[in-house]
Amino acid sequence: MELGYVPLGRTGLQVSELAFGTWRFGRKTDQDSIEIPEERAYELLDAYEEAGGRFIDTADIYGDGDSERWIGNWLAQRDRSEYVIASKVYWPTREDNPNFSGLSRTHVRRQVDAILDRLGTDYLDVLYIHRWDDATPAEQLMRTLNGVVEDGKVNFLGASTHVPDAWHIAKANEIAERYGFEPFTVSQPRYNLVNREVEDTYLDMCADYGIELVPWSPLGQGVLTGKYSREDMPEDSTASEDEGWEEYYLTEENFQVVDEVRAVAEEVDATPAQVSLAWLMHHQSVAAPIVGARTVDQLEENLGAATVELSGEQFERLAEAKASPLEGI
Repeated sequence: MELGYVPLGRTGLQVSELAFGTWRFGRKTDQDSIEIPEERAYELLDAYEEAGGRFIDTADIYGDGDSERWIGNWLAQRDRSEYVIASKVYWPTREDNPNFSGLSRTHVRRQVDAILDRLGTDYLDVLYIHRWDDATPAEQLMRTLNGVVEDGKVNFLGASTHVPDAWHIAKANEIAERYGFEPFTVSQPRYNLVNREVEDTYLDMCADYGIELVPWSPLGQGVLTGKYSREDMPEDSTASEDEGWEEYYLTEENFQVVDEVRAVAEEVDATPAQVSLAWLMHHQSVAAPIVGARTVDQLEENLGAATVELSGEQFERLAEAKASPLEGI
């Protein structure tokens, strides 16, 4: 199995049809252990590369910078120009000083330099704002981001979001057009078969401004893998540790989606995770879902979604398994 390339919207870049997310690299758990230590991080990067993967996603806060450092160590043995590397800035990088967070010019420029240093590269293919910052005026933000592009440190700009904020991104791109700044051309929202909030106005906004989606959490925090049931759940799962998570994700409505995913998976001889990823890969607004994994076996299963073909009827069945937020309006 070899991952193919797809266009990243109007950037002109060609990227792997599944991106590899590294947010677990160096991440400390509640038990004070490291979720993915350095040696396994290299094994996962090797497995992704072996499958043809060349689109790697990280952020300045992942593993307190270790994610970027390890990717940089790994890249040092390779031709940097063959890979598309994306990182993010926004969250606090120091707790003792409020100027080490947000999207002020000071923090953005400082963090871009720190990101490049950890990655051992002189440019980022994509820089995302990790969240919107209401404390920084939109014009200042776009002027600052345009500056790092003009400096040659960043090639393209993206916006990552948890709660869809279509009007913020639209406003920013209107400012960019007015002043001739680099606009946002990529968006990284949460989107999957159980989290459908972007279908409200966000997808329409992205289509209107020519913004391509690279969704995170494509498996709905594991719900769409089929590992949870109405009766029980794995003891070491997220749900078993977080009551709020269980109330939000383990609902009858979501289990009805999983039932449909299982049915389609049986029809196409694939796993529920592969079908859920394939649904996003077949979506006209999506360039490349971001997959993550704790083990090489998990990663290889996820990457197998690239071989899954869904018919138009199967795609629609999956889409209709949960009501869109626009229904009833």
